[in-house]
Amino acid sequence: MSKKSVFIFLSLIILTAAFLRLWQIQSIPPGLYSDEAMNGSNALEANESGDYKMFYPENNGREGFFINIQALSVKIFGNEAWALRGVSAIFGILTVLGLYYLAKELTGNKRLALFSSFILATSFWHLLFSRIGFRAIMAPFFLTWAFALLLAAGRKNSWKLSAFAGIAFGLGFHSYIAYRAAPLLLIFPFIKLWKGGQKKIIAVFLLGAFIAAIPLGWYFLKNPSDFFGRTSQLSVFSSDAPLKNLAINSVKTANMLFFYGDANWRHNLAGSPSLWWPVGILFLIGFFWTIIRRKYLLLFLWLIVMALPVVISNEGIPHALRSIILIPPVMLFAGIGLEKTAETVNGWIKKQREKYPQYENQISRIRKELILFLFVFLAAIATTTYTKYFIRWGDNINTYYAFNGRASDIANFLNKVPPQTDKFVIVNVDGVKVKNIPMPAQTVMFLTGSFTEKGQAEKHFTYLLPSELEKIKCSETKNSCFIVSLESDAKLRDRVKQIQPGVRISVFPGFEMLYK
Repeated sequence: MSKKSVFIFLSLIILTAAFLRLWQIQSIPPGLYSDEAMNGSNALEANESGDYKMFYPENNGREGFFINIQALSVKIFGNEAWALRGVSAIFGILTVLGLYYLAKELTGNKRLALFSSFILATSFWHLLFSRIGFRAIMAPFFLTWAFALLLAAGRKNSWKLSAFAGIAFGLGFHSYIAYRAAPLLLIFPFIKLWKGGQKKIIAVFLLGAFIAAIPLGWYFLKNPSDFFGRTSQLSVFSSDAPLKNLAINSVKTANMLFFYGDANWRHNLAGSPSLWWPVGILFLIGFFWTIIRRKYLLLFLWLIVMALPVVISNEGIPHALRSIILIPPVMLFAGIGLEKTAETVNGWIKKQREKYPQYENQISRIRKELILFLFVFLAAIATTTYTKYFIRWGDNINTYYAFNGRASDIANFLNKVPPQTDKFVIVNVDGVKVKNIPMPAQTVMFLTGSFTEKGQAEKHFTYLLPSELEKIKCSETKNSCFIVSLESDAKLRDRVKQIQPGVRISVFPGFEMLYK
């Protein structure tokens, strides 16, 4: 392919990826899940205090790099859900570009690289997590670019590219706990570089990775309990039958690609396979072709090694989020499958021309029709993903509930209430506690800017547990207070009425609310 053709097609792919990841990001997904909101609350607190942490211990602990980038977005755009999710979208778009370069460096085939990046750009699996404010989206980004740059460094014998590759690889440790298995993937690239006498490339790579990872490593050295988080709680090896569960989890994880996927509406169109069935067939073609030819061993190692953190977990299998780091090799295998199918068809056409030269016009017409079919097929992949995400998933009531839609509606209403009016939010739901308040309250806290004590004081917010209703104090002034619970509870409202005579109920905002 000519450079001009590659540039045009790659530009179209990146534009497609950007459209799918940014279109209607203000409203889809609806609401804001509490894990996302916790990131946002930490971002607000960091902006207020100027203390941008290497690690945020709340909510079972999270590496701080992603949250600190979100803090910059929040500082610029305000405490909006899309300000958190827009950061994920950027990482998702750049991963599509990175996969093109990785595929090109790995296979030397530009058309195959374009196929792979297009399949990733239009992947529902990757699209969904590119529009949610979870730090895990950085894991495939850093690993894809690290290997693309490392392979390019080996080909060009460039220590500068190797330094950038090492930095990208090291920054990946700031992304997601599953990334910690990534060093095992360096085996094949390093063996090739070592045999080629490119030891300097290896040394520079390791130095760059060490420099990028050392701040977080130093933090864990001083806080070892944060390193393990809740991994030990979820490990399959803490179960009664670890080997059996490990085998079951492995089968379920492989099965999610083709038959039954993650049942969590926050991670998937519940139960649907991670790959649309024609893409699944292309994956299998690419997978078995590479096995037969014993090529691209890095991809096999990537699938096996990075699946380990998924299958040793004993919670929510199949789990699309924990499997996110498997997306690049899966899409690359599908790209290989599409390329080999195209090569087979081209080979058949060539044979027909040689065998039947008198039918050149008809064979040329068939070739054009097959090229048209290829573009129709690619358009069908994009259309199917658009329909699945924006219509079947985005408009589904289950998705609304999965992303704390009610809490978001409460926050949006309370944002319209004058700051000097007292607002009491009763957190009558369970969850990990942050500052003695269950996590689901984070949705309201972030969207109203009332996570910190300063924010609560300035905007007159009070967060209460159901056992603390006696703290509700409304003055006799008209519209002096609003009282709302995160979940509907008639008995709780009756108790509030007894404590605060004169309060009235309204469902005008779309949920039950007491006011005076």
